[in-house]
Amino acid sequence: MSNSVTGSAGRPAGRPLGALLVLCGAIFLEGIDVAMLNVALPAIRADLGLSTGTLSGVVSAYVVGYGGFMLLGGRAADLLGHRRMFVLWLAVFLVFSGLGGFATAGWTLLVARFVTGVAAAFMAPAGLALVTSAFPEGPARTKALGVYAGTAAGGFSLGVVAGGALTTLGWRWVFFAPVVLSALILAGALVLVRDPGGERAPGRFDLAGALALTGAMLLLVYGVVRLEHAGDGPALTAGVLAAAVALLWLFARVERRSPSPLVRLGILRTASLVRVNTAALLFLAAFAGFQFLATLYFQEVRGWSTMQTGLALLVVGVDTVLAPVLTPRLVNRFGNARVLLAGIVLAAVAYALFLPVGMDWTYAAMLPSLFLLGVSFSLAYGPLTMAATDGVADHEQGLAGGLLYTSMQFGAALGLSAVTAVDVAAGSGLDALRTALIVPVAAAVLGAAVMASGLRGPSGRNGTPPDATVPAESAPAAARAA
Repeated sequence: MSNSVTGSAGRPAGRPLGALLVLCGAIFLEGIDVAMLNVALPAIRADLGLSTGTLSGVVSAYVVGYGGFMLLGGRAADLLGHRRMFVLWLAVFLVFSGLGGFATAGWTLLVARFVTGVAAAFMAPAGLALVTSAFPEGPARTKALGVYAGTAAGGFSLGVVAGGALTTLGWRWVFFAPVVLSALILAGALVLVRDPGGERAPGRFDLAGALALTGAMLLLVYGVVRLEHAGDGPALTAGVLAAAVALLWLFARVERRSPSPLVRLGILRTASLVRVNTAALLFLAAFAGFQFLATLYFQEVRGWSTMQTGLALLVVGVDTVLAPVLTPRLVNRFGNARVLLAGIVLAAVAYALFLPVGMDWTYAAMLPSLFLLGVSFSLAYGPLTMAATDGVADHEQGLAGGLLYTSMQFGAALGLSAVTAVDVAAGSGLDALRTALIVPVAAAVLGAAVMASGLRGPSGRNGTPPDATVPAESAPAAARAA
């Protein structure tokens, strides 16, 4: 890596720093876009007269598009160029977010949110690959990914407050604000973001594999989303999930025979990669479920406004400050796996402290849970991003990012569906909500157990500490061997 990338102290020089700011803006955009929409849903229903099913579909359409195309998006970035995919799909994100703002019917919103989700699926892994490619492995990359992950987490937490404020002006601003932000990021990307040399993966595009995988992902995400409506067409839900499994089997067959596979199946035999992605799925499942239940508690049980709810959850945004400052130092000293484990354990403690929530709880009684959750995000989100790309060759960075974001998206969808199903089955009211709160606790405990399993013993099976990275230059040889 040349000195044009990092200075003598390991700090990013001019252009990489500018590119990092642009890429952080994009990942912040994704988080804030989702969070703002969730707050605005009641206002959208009131204005357009949407049914409950259509309103739920507005959220599900984004999830299906995002989760369904994520792995395809990651591989397309490796094959066609990280910058090209990032800029192209950022422009698509901008256009269809604006279309949602002009919507006068439910179907327009559904189309807009689905395509916006697809755009995010192509944009996110390309953006992560651009970050990892711009900074060499070591302190410089750790710090860059710490800033990147902190910005991403901050988008989710601050988006609730921004959504409450914008909805008071009119729900359409929840769609128009991302258009303005997208335009600024796009202008910055065209000037500051560059493709590093030699980043594209060899081979051609695997069309058969792409069709099988995308179909499987779409059906699998749709099936998971349907799980929250346990009594609504269980046969259809089972059929959708069975079709998804069949397409995944077909995809595996295609990839084994393809000279240029869309996903190198050997990468899935890496124990550390599987462990990190499983932990990501469980961590996001717990958070999505808890955030949904907390919003129900604040607004439906306690009768708080959207703005009051947003301000109550604002403390979770402490990760925006802590992640770039604290997390890189801890990672450099203790390693990704140990810091990640600490973050997931803190999340489990935060959810457990919220279990006895009551009607008369003061905000001071809730504060420990919310603050610990913010700290846990600052410790876990960045190391997840770092560990998912450690030791991965440059030409597979997009694929690694796609695997991580797919795990996160499936986790969020599964967590939301699980707490909804438990809440409905338990009846209604505060008692049902307390019962559903067990789901985030269980998911976080399981995630901590998964990460702890990689720390048993002083070293991994190959004599390398489980959280250590493989030198980047050795990765292509390992890829060929797989």
